[in-house]
Amino acid sequence: MRVGSFVLAAQFPGQGEGEALHRAVRSAEVAEEAGLDTVWLAEHHFVPYGTCPSAVTLAALLLGRTRRLRVGTAVSVLPTVHPVALGEQAALLHLTSGGRFSLGLGRGGPWVDLEVFGAGLEAYESGFPESLDLLVRWLREPSVAADGERFRFREVPVVPRPSEGLDEAEGPEVVVACTSPASVRLAAERGLPMLLGMHIGDEEKAEMVALWRSHARACGRPAREIHGAGHVSAGVCQIADRRTDAAETLLKAMPGWLRQGLEAHVTVDGRERRMRDPLAYTELLCGLHPVGTPRLCADRLAATSERTGISRFALLVEGSGDLAATEENVRRLGAEVLPRLA
Repeated sequence: MRVGSFVLAAQFPGQGEGEALHRAVRSAEVAEEAGLDTVWLAEHHFVPYGTCPSAVTLAALLLGRTRRLRVGTAVSVLPTVHPVALGEQAALLHLTSGGRFSLGLGRGGPWVDLEVFGAGLEAYESGFPESLDLLVRWLREPSVAADGERFRFREVPVVPRPSEGLDEAEGPEVVVACTSPASVRLAAERGLPMLLGMHIGDEEKAEMVALWRSHARACGRPAREIHGAGHVSAGVCQIADRRTDAAETLLKAMPGWLRQGLEAHVTVDGRERRMRDPLAYTELLCGLHPVGTPRLCADRLAATSERTGISRFALLVEGSGDLAATEENVRRLGAEVLPRLA
């Protein structure tokens, strides 16, 4: 089982953006010290929900500060960037880190980001498959040309080639965030593992994995690829000597962050949007994920793995909003939970 942290660089009420980013960086450094497998970095624009606007940039910093830890994006929002530019960045990080970089990709939302970066609503609603295919080709082929609806250019060489100098001939790992059957099928057709969100439980995740496998088989993907797909389950982790104390920590801090963070999202076209009740959502997360004693946390991770077939986890560890508490949470995850999963 491969357990990592999920870092949003969340800005809690009363905090500055620099404080949120410092906690994000420090928690990643502690994750390596604690023996975690991966740090997954979120990306958001213009909202305190997450103060990191470029997951690949923060990944570069953390890859330079660590020696063993894998660092991934969860996710880089593809509709707002040129896939070749992101592919070049991914290749650079893959090569210079010795293969420790994972590129997580997602469609994002219908936010004002699409207006600011000039992508337009169409890039979000229908352009993701074209961008994804172009990016994957950039990471797998020696030269690439494009003749699609959104991207058209003559053949150019891929420099640097991500397969050069490393044993991993196909370049960096690519993971796709999936939230619907359509996105599951899109990932399955390409043989790309999924990142599944923390808002859903084991039953729904198991159904998505089953759909991915059946569709991948129908598309003729190799059996070895299907059985070896490293899907990732996102969740929340808060450790305490009593379950009530762990839940109380999150229930005191997370609703305020969720309220101000989610309310700040602005749609690009004025469409109506519904926001989850922050307290009810926090309670849901406490019920779904490893929140409690080390034994309970280990048991929940093991149960999720058994029910879903997923053995990789990206766990939000900064739910307290406090730097010292976050560091302690990460250290306890490494020292008291991981050995129970061995």
